[in-house]
Amino acid sequence: MRMMNQTSQSKYKNLLRFTTAGSVDDGKSTLIGRLLYDSKSIFEDQLEHISQSSKRLGKDEIDLSLLTDGLKAEREQGITIDVAYRYFSTPKRKFIIADTPGHIQYTRNMVTGASTADLALILLDARKGVLEQTLRHSFIASLLDIRHLVFCINKMDMVNFNPAVFYSIINDLEKIKEKLGVKDVHYIPISAKYGDNVVNRSSNMPWYEGNTLLHLLETIKIETGKNQKFPRLPVQTIIRPQSKEFPDYRGYAGRVSGGTFKTGDEVITVPSMIKSKIKSINAADIFLDMASEGDSVTITLTDDIDTGRGDLIARSDCMPKCSNEINAMICWFDETYLQTNKKYILRNHTNETYCILKSINFKLEISSLEKNYEDKNILMNDIASVTIKTPSPLWYDSYHENNVTGSFILIDEFTNKTIAAGMID
Repeated sequence: MRMMNQTSQSKYKNLLRFTTAGSVDDGKSTLIGRLLYDSKSIFEDQLEHISQSSKRLGKDEIDLSLLTDGLKAEREQGITIDVAYRYFSTPKRKFIIADTPGHIQYTRNMVTGASTADLALILLDARKGVLEQTLRHSFIASLLDIRHLVFCINKMDMVNFNPAVFYSIINDLEKIKEKLGVKDVHYIPISAKYGDNVVNRSSNMPWYEGNTLLHLLETIKIETGKNQKFPRLPVQTIIRPQSKEFPDYRGYAGRVSGGTFKTGDEVITVPSMIKSKIKSINAADIFLDMASEGDSVTITLTDDIDTGRGDLIARSDCMPKCSNEINAMICWFDETYLQTNKKYILRNHTNETYCILKSINFKLEISSLEKNYEDKNILMNDIASVTIKTPSPLWYDSYHENNVTGSFILIDEFTNKTIAAGMID
């Protein structure tokens, strides 16, 4: 095996992952198409393809939304259904975009796209202002600990680029800013269809003196390594080649979900609560002296420990929490209503266990972002605070401390459908 020290490991510090969100028909796919088109990130064959597709759909102009709406149903209906990922770069930064649907029935897809984002780009139609789905997506973004929100007031061309419309919407958004708990919020007036303030500054809005969208995306300072204080390695599998070259090799493989691990670190495995030290760290045939958040590695320990999939390796000086009763915020995805005292499967990192929803603490009223302690009827796309009970203790962190060990999904044991996503308090 080859050796590699920590200085030679590539960490994509200049990568920005962002998601689009907002209500249906607010222009999310068109905005991404415009970003790619005006930043010259589209290949000629792609441009020719969407040009021909636009003509087949009877459109006089190139429909840039077709760059992300790839499903047949999406193109026929002119909506986004699935999450579409697009990659592009400028001389200043690399980007991964998650284009998520605006329809309320596809909220679960929005949660999927936003779950790995550093920034949420939320569109509003200048003619309609703040809608319920705007509030729902904004709150979900804050719930997922996305610390940068960019509100793009789109279709300014359809209100004659009137600054009064833009500032009126900002005033409405400022009223809910504190409830969202997000400190870094930006507002940009744009026309995605014609490119105003997307990549190039708009001559139609000389009254706007802020950044264009692309300039903001290129220069915004994103906090890296939000999980750095909590070193965790959820064990996915045990590597035991039992070959002539490695007859006694026992490696614990997984993806580092927070912090850093170094050779020689004292660690503890849970739930066994056995301490040991890291003997080696390797990725494929390369030995490393350190593994950081996001690295997929295999760790060997100085002691042989009976640890398997679903267990957690943590640094012994930074233990996770332990309880068989947790409070969490959940987004309910299923057509059937949430039932307390019904058995579900809870999947937290690589660990699976049965659980019951012991109680519903409150339901979030999306229209006002207020807590409703009376209505306990949780339906599809509702957001609620719940208490969950498991038969054996769960090892976890709060979501704001570690968004891998602090998150979970609930699965129906009979249909195997994912029925909720949750963030532990």
